[in-house]
Amino acid sequence: MERALQVINALRRDGLIQEYAIGGAMALVFYTEPVLTYDLDIFVLLPEAEMPILTLTPIYDRLASEGYHPEHEHVVLEGFPVQFLPAYNPLVDEAVREARPVLYDSVETRVVRPEHLAAIMLQTYRPKDRERLSILLDEAVIDTGCLLGVLERHGLSARWEEYRRGSPQ
Repeated sequence: MERALQVINALRRDGLIQEYAIGGAMALVFYTEPVLTYDLDIFVLLPEAEMPILTLTPIYDRLASEGYHPEHEHVVLEGFPVQFLPAYNPLVDEAVREARPVLYDSVETRVVRPEHLAAIMLQTYRPKDRERLSILLDEAVIDTGCLLGVLERHGLSARWEEYRRGSPQ
């Protein structure tokens, strides 16, 4: 994964990505025991464009010029499947902007904070997200005040209460 992160950092350094953060199950690994995942989800903020349509084409074109080609929804970077996900709502946008800088081996990277990761899991609320949320809450150090603030800002307080009561809906 170290070499894949170096490629992603080059995209940011060269302005194809404004900012990024590791999200999804791989982000969970930074806070808990490892969970099963086969890819690296990279939430990205894209540079401002003249057209209002978001496109990953400049990223994919650059990667193709370096020999990295898409395979379904991923691009395999140095043997590691990576999915680039534009920040698709205000919660994910905030999560990328407030991500924690971390060192992975010798590579600087950014990871979604556990409070935002929990909120994203509550927002998507698939069965695997509820399972992973339980792991995150059991094993990670969570700033409860920060979490409650994120949930309130993004309209997830009721979902949080449902989750805490054990309601699957």
